[in-house]
Amino acid sequence: MTSLGSRMVECLGAIRVVNLPSRPDRRREFAVQLARIGLGFDHPKVSIFDAIRPDSLAGFPTLGARGCFLSHLEILRAARDADLPSIAICEDDLDFSDDFTSRAPALLETLAARDWDIFYGGFDAVAHGMDAVPGLISLDPKQNVLCSHFMALRRPAIHALVPYLTAITEREVGDPAGGPMHVDGAYSHFRADHPQMVTLSVSQTLGVQRPSRTDVHDLRWFDRVPVVRDTAQLYRRWRGAMR
Repeated sequence: MTSLGSRMVECLGAIRVVNLPSRPDRRREFAVQLARIGLGFDHPKVSIFDAIRPDSLAGFPTLGARGCFLSHLEILRAARDADLPSIAICEDDLDFSDDFTSRAPALLETLAARDWDIFYGGFDAVAHGMDAVPGLISLDPKQNVLCSHFMALRRPAIHALVPYLTAITEREVGDPAGGPMHVDGAYSHFRADHPQMVTLSVSQTLGVQRPSRTDVHDLRWFDRVPVVRDTAQLYRRWRGAMR
């Protein structure tokens, strides 16, 4: 019998997990999530991408924002160069929803029968001011999407995104065509500029971002003090378990 994880790989493509080498805690936590759906880092279609940690902002809001952007770009570049039909990108703070195993099989079968270029598995319709409905939804090209922690892209989007994202890194901040920004904003800009790209999503999210010390935004004071930082992380794990 095909496991849910294997079916997910068949539908979405090989899974690339964005993880900083300095965050083995997140790597271990995501391994637990993979095990829930019958996958692991030993699966031939699941691999860790060593996230980029730049040493300069180059116009981006934070070092983490630039690193996340560049990491997505390099994953897409490698997928383009290998001419992969599709790729799934998971950030290492992804937690699959509590009802993932019950809802995902039908959603994946529906997705496999549809034409799409970009798929958001971590979309939350309510957070975006929309009504939550069962099944898949088509997103308007102008719909801003504030999540990139669980998504998949097919060949046409991959090949168009590489030069598009590269151009963003080369522009000045505030450029009307789009300068350095968070990667989820860049994906939204891309979709608005390429309305022919079909974007599908779930309206009731299949994955949320686990409470965890951020690597993208500037750290709060309690994440910079060693002893307090450990206490804060324990609290986040407790809060995540209580969701």
